[in-house]
Amino acid sequence: AADPLALALAQELVRRGDDRTLSEERRVFAYMPYMHSESRVVHDTAMQLFEGTPNAEFEVRHREIIERFGRYPHRNEALGRTSSAEELEWMKTHSGF
Repeated sequence: AADPLALALAQELVRRGDDRTLSEERRVFAYMPYMHSESRVVHDTAMQLFEGTPNAEFEVRHREIIERFGRYPHRNEALGRTSSAEELEWMKTHSGF
C-alpha cells in the first residue's frame, strides 16, 4: 500500500543526489522501490541505478517480468486482479518472485 510513497521518496533521494552519499548496501536498499514498481519507465531508471551493484541481475529479472506482463503476476490475487492463463502458467514455475 505504501509503494507509491516509497518510490516518491526514493526518486527524491536520487534527484537530490543524496543516494551517492550512502554506502552501496544502503544505496541498493534505497533503490528497492524502483525494482518493485510496475512501471516500465521506472524500470528504465532502475536499470541505470542498479548497474554495477550486487542487485543488478535481480533488476534485470524484475524488468523482464514487467516487459512480459506489464505487472507482477504474483501480486494479482492480493490486489484483486484476475490472472491471465499465461500469468498462471508462469507462476507455476516462478513462485519465488
